[in-house]
Amino acid sequence: MSAAVKYTLGRIGLFVAVLAALWFVDMNMFLRLMLALVFSAALSFFLLKGWRDEMAGEMAEASERRRAEKERLRSALAGDDQPAEDGPGEQRS
Repeated sequence: MSAAVKYTLGRIGLFVAVLAALWFVDMNMFLRLMLALVFSAALSFFLLKGWRDEMAGEMAEASERRRAEKERLRSALAGDDQPAEDGPGEQRS
């Protein structure tokens, strides 16, 4: 399972758990939802740090791969790459 999926499910789970804890408190439903959102965000900052860091690492790796592929394609389109069929002693004209 990817880190992004784990982190997202963890955030949703924390929200539901905090909402369930606030369910029996006598207050407006909108206020209950807003409190659950704020408390779950604060809890996720501390409790889900590992998954958040793992997700950030995966996103950074994917960004680096995309950047390298983009540079490779730009180089190929500019004609900087030599075709593979050229031999070591052959030159292009």
